[in-house]
Amino acid sequence: MTDFNLNMHTARLLMQEPFFASLSRRIDKTPTTSIPTAGVCINPERQQFEMLYNPEFFAKLSDEHKLGVLMHEFYHIIFEHITKRKPDTGLRRIDNIAMDLAINGLPEMQGKLPCERDPGPLMPSGEYLKGCLPGEGPFKDLPAEKTYEWYLQELEKMQDEHDKQKGDEDGEGGDGGGSGDSQPGDGDAFGGADSIDNHDQFGEVDGTSEEIARERLKEAVKKAAEDAQKARNWGSVSQSVRRDIMDKIQTKVDWRKVLRYFVKTSQRADRRSTPRRINKRFPKVHPGKRVRRHAKIAISIDQSGSVDDAMLAAFFAELNTLAGIAEFTVIPFDTEVAEDHIYVWKKGQARRAERVRYGGTCFNAPTQYVNSKNFDGHIILTDLCAPKPIKSTCQRMWMTTTEYAKRPYFQTQERVIAIDT
Repeated sequence: MTDFNLNMHTARLLMQEPFFASLSRRIDKTPTTSIPTAGVCINPERQQFEMLYNPEFFAKLSDEHKLGVLMHEFYHIIFEHITKRKPDTGLRRIDNIAMDLAINGLPEMQGKLPCERDPGPLMPSGEYLKGCLPGEGPFKDLPAEKTYEWYLQELEKMQDEHDKQKGDEDGEGGDGGGSGDSQPGDGDAFGGADSIDNHDQFGEVDGTSEEIARERLKEAVKKAAEDAQKARNWGSVSQSVRRDIMDKIQTKVDWRKVLRYFVKTSQRADRRSTPRRINKRFPKVHPGKRVRRHAKIAISIDQSGSVDDAMLAAFFAELNTLAGIAEFTVIPFDTEVAEDHIYVWKKGQARRAERVRYGGTCFNAPTQYVNSKNFDGHIILTDLCAPKPIKSTCQRMWMTTTEYAKRPYFQTQERVIAIDT
C-alpha cells in the first residue's frame, strides 16, 4: 500500500471550500485496499459516518479530481443516500448511477470529476476512470440538478426501452422488466457507465447505530453550516444546496427522539464472545461477539418555585415516555440536591409528577452531584432561570419549554431542547 495519507491533504484541497473543510474535520477518513476507489459508510463500532479511500487510487488523481471525489463522498452523506434514501431492497447498479448523477450534476461539481473530457487514472479494468455526468455520454439527454429519485425514474425508462429493443432484435419481444442490476460493459442501456466510487459500503447497520450516526451527522452539518454563515463564505456550494441544508438543520427537533439519541450515545457496551454469532472476519477461527448496551443517565429536575406545576407535569409526562426505552436516576433539586428523594426510575415504570422542593435555583448543585458519580450523561429539566453552572464531566444537555428556550438566563454551547406545555 502506498503511504499516501488523505488526512494530510484535506486542508489544502478544501482551502477554498470552508463548508466542506469544516465538515471534513468531523468525518473520519480511513485508508483501505478493500475497495478500488472510495466510499462512505457507517462505522458500527463508532456509530458514526466515515469515508473509506484507497490510497493508491487517490495518489493517482489530480488535485482537482481529489477535491471532486472528496465533495462527492460528502454529498452522499449529506443527501442521506446511505440511510433514509437507500432502497429497502438493497442497492442496484441503477440506484448507484442515479445517486451519482444527482451529485455530479450540481454546479459546484463541474470540472472537478473524471469525465469524458478529462478522464481519471487507468483502472485495473483497463478503462480510464470516468464519472456519470448529466449531459454527457449515455446521459447526454438528461438535465443537471435533479434529485436521485428523478434520475432513477428516467434511468428505469431508459433500461425498459433498451430491454424492449434488445428483445425485439432477438425476436423475443422484451417484457420491459429490466432489474437495473446489470454489470458495466455488457451492452446495457448505460453504455457501460458506472459509479466512480464504491457503494458496497452502504451496508446494513442496526437501527440504533444508524440513528446515532444520523444525529451526529446532523450536528456536524449544522456546525459546518453555521461556520459558513458566520464567515459569509460557503465556497462553491450552490444556492439550491445551501437552502436544502439550512432547511434540514433548522427543522424543529422532536425532543423525544433527541432524548433517545442522548441515551444511546451515552451508553456503555459489554462485548462477550458467543458461538451463537458468526465472526465475519474469522468465521472458522473465532466465535462472534454479542454486544449489550447500557447507560447510566442522570435526570435532574428543577423543583424551584419558578417551575410551576404545569411545567413539572410536562417534564414527568415526557420522562414516562423516556422510561419506555431506558432506566435513569432522578435527582430533584432547587438550590440544593434533595438527596433523600433521589431514586432510580426503572425501565417500563410509570410515575406521577412529584414536588419535593420549592426554593430558588442553582445548577451547580446537581452538576456537582453528577460529577461525583460515575454517570455517562446528564439531562437537566428546568426553566433555565439561574446563572450558568460549572463544567460537567460527562455529556450534558438541557430541556425546557419553548417559551423559556427563547430567553435563557445564560448562553451555552450544550444542546437545549424545547418542549411545549
